[in-house]
Amino acid sequence: MGDSPSANERRRNQAEPDAPRDPARRATLKKLAALGTLAVLDVAALSSCGRRLLSAPKREKKVIVLGLDGLDYDITARMMDEGSLPHLSRLRRMGGFRQLTSTVPPQSPVAWATFTTGQDPGRHGIYDFVHRDPATYALQAAIAHTAPPELTIPVGPWRVPLTSPKVELQRRGRAFWEMLGDRGIPCEVYRMPSNFPPRDTGAKQISGLGTPDFRGTNGEYSYYTEASPPPRAASGKGFVQRVTVREGRVAARLIGPPNTLHREMPTMGVDFEVWLDRGHRVAKIAIQGQEILLREREWSEWVPVRFVLVPGACSRSGICRFYLQELSPHFKLYVTPINFDPMSPALTIDAPRGFARRLAERLGRFHTMGLPEDTQALSEGVLDDGEYLQQSASVMEEARRMYESALSRFRRGLLFCYFGTSDRTQHMFWRTQDPAHPAYDPSVSREYGAAVEECYRSSDELVGQALEAADGDTTLIVLSDHGFAPFYRKFHLNTWLAANGYFVPARRTRDDQSQYISARWDQTSAYGVGLNGLYLNLKGREAHGRVAPEHRETIARRLAHQLRSARDPATGARIVENVYFSEDAYSAAPRDRAPDLIVGYARGYRCSTASAEGSATVEAVEDNRGKWSGDHCIDRSLVPGILLATKPIRVLRPALPDGTASVLAEFGLPIPDDMSGKAIW
Repeated sequence: MGDSPSANERRRNQAEPDAPRDPARRATLKKLAALGTLAVLDVAALSSCGRRLLSAPKREKKVIVLGLDGLDYDITARMMDEGSLPHLSRLRRMGGFRQLTSTVPPQSPVAWATFTTGQDPGRHGIYDFVHRDPATYALQAAIAHTAPPELTIPVGPWRVPLTSPKVELQRRGRAFWEMLGDRGIPCEVYRMPSNFPPRDTGAKQISGLGTPDFRGTNGEYSYYTEASPPPRAASGKGFVQRVTVREGRVAARLIGPPNTLHREMPTMGVDFEVWLDRGHRVAKIAIQGQEILLREREWSEWVPVRFVLVPGACSRSGICRFYLQELSPHFKLYVTPINFDPMSPALTIDAPRGFARRLAERLGRFHTMGLPEDTQALSEGVLDDGEYLQQSASVMEEARRMYESALSRFRRGLLFCYFGTSDRTQHMFWRTQDPAHPAYDPSVSREYGAAVEECYRSSDELVGQALEAADGDTTLIVLSDHGFAPFYRKFHLNTWLAANGYFVPARRTRDDQSQYISARWDQTSAYGVGLNGLYLNLKGREAHGRVAPEHRETIARRLAHQLRSARDPATGARIVENVYFSEDAYSAAPRDRAPDLIVGYARGYRCSTASAEGSATVEAVEDNRGKWSGDHCIDRSLVPGILLATKPIRVLRPALPDGTASVLAEFGLPIPDDMSGKAIW
């Protein structure tokens, strides 16, 4: 008994089997053990006071929607199969790849309004790029209407407004980000079409397609030339000025908008000078105390310009870029359409107010116009193909910077980013890849024939950036609003209507505010407006209606039958694929606004611009030899868009409202009764 260890010793030996015999080392270990005990006590105390400090971070649901305007299903599928689109191919493996059914008609303002609201055009009210006022036959921009101040008082030559002018978004229905905002879900929406001016509903927004330039148009460039201007530019939609070089100096004027505060509404302008050094191929532009030095064929950064409405009292700021196209043998200077300055926009282009300024402070000034690529300057010969692609690339780079900044800051909620360069590139460069096109030129094709596929590869890079930014709590949806097709032949709908006894044109008239369709209304039964709309001149609806309401259906059905039977006199091909009655195509089409018929053209055909503006021409069908050579304003069955996602897509034939419903479903929101879509999962 005396030789056996005591109970205390046995417990100590079991607890410390390797305890050192050295007293100093034992003391050190006891101190460390004590510190460990204190650490455990500290953790326990923190846990009892606030368990959030120890628990894993809360997982926040995130949805990224990438809108790539105009990506065509067949082209995308082919390029994926060829291995040219690795990120879209990866997305196809993750969740699938579907054709996305577009709207009637498959136009960008119509389609994106449908995706925004989950409703068809009969409910959201956007039917085309252009509408008409039945009371006056005036053409109207479909997305936004502007009205002057209702009350003004005269003070000398000035009209002082007592109320504000109104710029109203014409899209009806609630946007999906408004529904998410009701649940406290943060949303950022960059350049959504048919969203000007954006409504301040809590989401951060920058407006897109539908936002005018500083003059209130879809984009009017300025061009200063010592030589004769290109013939199409001289009669085009830009401001072309013939200038004279005197002792190495050019004096010119940058044209602004009308001064709405002046009784006579004179056009405002800003004088500037250009000093030429032809020997060194460089010029200096001096405008409002700013000096811009440019080499030949060089673009400036954004230049702010201030237009004075009331001297010393009121002014408005815009921004533009200068391009020194040529110094010799002739001076040529191109200036972009004047955009609203995001640092101090004259109209609402953002929500909440000040969001555009914060972006500009962080990223630099940027295009604010809804159609920033100057397709008009290319069509009219002011810019050549390479110069247009330079300008287009700068638009894409600005949008990409905004996108990358948004991705880097995205933590929860919804992020929507729209890119339109893919749409405009296909419009303008389809001719370079299609030998059957009337505007095809082999030499141009050798230099620019890859432009269309290059825009698909750029879109694929955007998808890759989104995939890289996404985590396990992120759903990525990639979609396009429609596909693309060749635009070989122009169909003058109003000319065809005239030839068939429905439309009797008259001399066109204009006033300072509106453009009118001009016809002999007492002899006109139907007329075309916009790229797909056909209206009956209906009694009780139009100002000078001729068609009795009881005859509407009979005339509409006869028109639809004749259009479906129309043949190209040169080829015998069908011109029209389908004709839709608005009451069949739309769930709730108001008769005063919606077209009576929507024309879905066959592949290769499209309504002419002249007819879209209410005019008639000599020939009903003619070759399209313009640079605007690809299009999608045809029958929607011929131009499906694309839909991909990181989750498996279970719906075989999704449509645009299904994308809207899927966004809501990802956040657990019910699908409203007035939406036609269903979740694609």
